[in-house]
Amino acid sequence: MSLPSQSPAQTCRPRPAPASDALQQPVRLHLAAVIQEQREAAGEYSKAAETLWTRIGQALEGGKLTRPRLVLLGHEAFASPAAGETESAERLQRVIQLGCAFELLHGSLLMHDDVIDRDFTRRGRPTLSALYRDDALARGKTAQDAEHAGHSAAIIAGDLLLAAAIKLARCAADSLPAADAIENSFHQAIHHAAAGELEDLLFSLGPVPAQVHEVLRMEKLKTAAYSFQVPLHTGALLAGADAAGAAALANIGSQLGVAYQLIDDILGTFGDPEQTGKSIESDLREGKSTILTAMAAATPGFSTHLQLFRDPDADVPAMRSALEAAGAERFARQLAHDLCAGATSASRTLNLPVAVSSELEAFADLILNRGA
Repeated sequence: MSLPSQSPAQTCRPRPAPASDALQQPVRLHLAAVIQEQREAAGEYSKAAETLWTRIGQALEGGKLTRPRLVLLGHEAFASPAAGETESAERLQRVIQLGCAFELLHGSLLMHDDVIDRDFTRRGRPTLSALYRDDALARGKTAQDAEHAGHSAAIIAGDLLLAAAIKLARCAADSLPAADAIENSFHQAIHHAAAGELEDLLFSLGPVPAQVHEVLRMEKLKTAAYSFQVPLHTGALLAGADAAGAAALANIGSQLGVAYQLIDDILGTFGDPEQTGKSIESDLREGKSTILTAMAAATPGFSTHLQLFRDPDADVPAMRSALEAAGAERFARQLAHDLCAGATSASRTLNLPVAVSSELEAFADLILNRGA
């Protein structure tokens, strides 16, 4: 079985971008080509690895492709209007490659997150780890051994996706003056996500919730960096932005990213599972430190409820009622609103193109109205 001679992941030389301005289809096609190449290459040396890549591809299907949109937005914020057609097409192809790199990174982190959280469903679908768990159960393994097999496969899949993401990010920046800066920023996103995940884990081991400033730092590292901040930053660098301009745009992304996670915390406790696909019990039952628990823990009247925080058999509705009485949801929504307002205000001071500022404001509105 031979590999395509000019598959997207195989060469770092950008090819002409699709004529359509729509980003979704080109990104999905590119992602599919990357997965297909990896699957075919794996088939040359391991049928098991070939099957794993097939399942990875299935796990990556769907999604809103927010990160590629932000890469494009960062690029449009600083793209030269005088660029010729050929240069613009080449730059758009780089945006598509870099956007796909962030999607692969996102897939990697989700695989590992499922292991950390011991989850076997995501968005109402079985995870990759669930598929391998069920394979093991069908072979007569115990539930414990089957779960171990499932999580092990997810770790391997996450590692493969991480390697592919790093390679594709480097290809997207290849031969550009900002190549090293883009690669360093992408690596920073990985390191920040890992640090945030570690802090989240360690907070869950403490006797009481983390403090507000600790949760905000953790959420900035774990979610905001790789999902908002760095896509905007690297997109700007792709377009030739200077370090200060790219950093200023990245700071806007950081504020939006933290706001996004704050709303996610709210939906994880007070949302409608039918609309969000998120459990409203798992965060509380697992004793996760969120902005809700952090804020409430700082309220004197909430101290009597802290005994529930690490009790796996705790009365979750009672815990939710206590959070509501402490004003935790109201506080979190106001904080998210302030962050989004700060982000949109900062975008205006940067004198960004009108279309870019408008889309950043649309992102802010979308964040604040999630689950509404």
